[in-house]
Amino acid sequence: MGSQDLVKHKHFIDTHKGLTPLVILGFMAFYDQWDNATAWVYWGLHGSYGVLWVLKSAIFGDKNWERKSTIGYGLMIWVAMSGYWVAPWLIGVNAVQAPSWLLGLCTLMYGFGVFFHFASDMQKHISLSLGSGLITTGLWARCRNPNYFGELLIYTSFAVLSMHWIPPLILALIVAGVWVPNMLRKDRSLARYPEFGAYKRRSSFLIPYLF
Repeated sequence: MGSQDLVKHKHFIDTHKGLTPLVILGFMAFYDQWDNATAWVYWGLHGSYGVLWVLKSAIFGDKNWERKSTIGYGLMIWVAMSGYWVAPWLIGVNAVQAPSWLLGLCTLMYGFGVFFHFASDMQKHISLSLGSGLITTGLWARCRNPNYFGELLIYTSFAVLSMHWIPPLILALIVAGVWVPNMLRKDRSLARYPEFGAYKRRSSFLIPYLF
């Protein structure tokens, strides 16, 4: 078995996420933002998310990221994911000082996002370990993608905290170009279950009770 066979999607994703708190500190150091409360709040939010993702991957990771990957494809993943680092760079280069209410709002949004993302992924992991089939209870009862909904809240809090239009645009492009196709692909896969039609009618696609 060659070294190429040992490379998986998760290796690129996990290293990128795990390096995020160090990258943010690097921006803070380069632009001398050690006294910037917004930069520190951003580091606490996005940095902790990176660490939590690595822990999740090690404890109850998604099997989709266990697929083998080429180095070239992995580097493409890195380039795409580096768009998430634009927000902390903008906070550093622009010395962003977000108002207190925005710091509180983004922290609140992040907290709810972490709950939906990690709790729903844990529910999925436990459910699938007990047997295959549709998951239609708990956080999955009224939303077919509560994990993506959680991520949407998380990354929206990061983008808004930058107080710049570029991070929301990057997030919108990633949602449209990566997340939505993945969710549609999953819907097509789950359509093989006879009860999926009824579940689809009573559940939302991404945002509970709205869309």
